[in-house]
Amino acid sequence: MGLGARSLNIELQKALNLPGEIRAERFGWTFCPGDKVMQVENNHDRDVYNGDLGIVRSTDLEQSELTVDFDGREVSYGFGELDELVLAYATTIHKSQGSEYPAVVIPLTTQHYTMLMRNLLYTGITPARRLVVLVGQRKALAIAVRNQGTRRRWSKLREWLLDKQNTDITAALTAAAP
Repeated sequence: MGLGARSLNIELQKALNLPGEIRAERFGWTFCPGDKVMQVENNHDRDVYNGDLGIVRSTDLEQSELTVDFDGREVSYGFGELDELVLAYATTIHKSQGSEYPAVVIPLTTQHYTMLMRNLLYTGITPARRLVVLVGQRKALAIAVRNQGTRRRWSKLREWLLDKQNTDITAALTAAAP
């Protein structure tokens, strides 16, 4: 079994919400009544936003529609719109930022060596209100705690901005020429 959010969600769904006959399978996910889900993009029309958590309340196969309860407010999705949702039994540290949870479980293995950084571990721990559980290898925890450096990003943003600026200047000069 993998330890990424997707693999963990699939396994946790199997353990926590045994799917009945009524389920919607779209975009690589299976959704069943009772599933915990997360909205993954802003949808102003529905008044749901990236990171909002909800519970699947019903699936209507005849209408090809799924209903999710977001804190007492029910929102309907056509099956073709389910790419806006993912299972949320487990989530990434990135997606959990800004949220609070009663308990946080973080898998730590050397398999994910490039993600073993002190700042990422700290970011993963801080949403926990009462309990943090680290599961995995002591060696991975030691690597993460010692790894203070953040990797430099090679976005080429500076080069893109300079190139864009030169293109804009060239266009302005060409347009101003007689």
